[in-house]
Amino acid sequence: MPMIDIRAVSKWYGQFQVLADCTTHVDKGEVVVVCGPSGSGKSTLIKCVNALEPFQKGDVVVDGISVSARGTDLPKLRSRVGMVFQHFELFPHLSVLENLRLAQVKVLGRGKSEATAKGMHYLERVGLASQRDKFPGQLSGGQQQRVAIARALCMDPIAMLFDEPTSALDPEMVGEVLEVMVGLAKEGMTMMVVTHEMGFARSVSNRVVFMDAGRIVEDCPTSEFFGSIGARSERARHFLGKILAH
Repeated sequence: MPMIDIRAVSKWYGQFQVLADCTTHVDKGEVVVVCGPSGSGKSTLIKCVNALEPFQKGDVVVDGISVSARGTDLPKLRSRVGMVFQHFELFPHLSVLENLRLAQVKVLGRGKSEATAKGMHYLERVGLASQRDKFPGQLSGGQQQRVAIARALCMDPIAMLFDEPTSALDPEMVGEVLEVMVGLAKEGMTMMVVTHEMGFARSVSNRVVFMDAGRIVEDCPTSEFFGSIGARSERARHFLGKILAH
């Protein structure tokens, strides 16, 4: 069974359909990149995985648990699926270390000393142990995003979701965040990544899912997506032509 199984998911905002019969999966240890033009439904799809976005048809099953089933403990499920957002979502009034401890204590019931040890372990992992007592506003955007990744890892997730994690960063900060993500992929973390960073997609991902107008147009191995451009759909060829030209 896949770690993440998206089954014919459709979603509407009123009369407007944002997702149409989307089906794909992410196996354990696999890195799947979701790409496509702006407004194609990428972020909406990834947020359906941990029910941050409700959907009207289909189902998402994470590690054997149906997201839409009555009785599913969604807070518990979300604690097991790490989520890294475009704009960091750190608490500005808490220090870096306090940001990493909070959910561990409140959600997982860890003691303060255990939560601190775990937090410091992952701050070391992302190269920010020396910033433990600073507040998010005192950090660069790249540093804040690395803290956000460390915070997600503190929850011992079975999978990680990344929603355009580098799109709000200055260009020189993108590399430091991608470096952390590459390390996670090499360690075997199951990852679903919405991104426009085609270099990352090409070198790190196992599969690429290409979306357009709320539909999954392509779902194939990375080598096939980038290596057989002539075999791609017209919309994917147009997208790749623009992306790869820069």
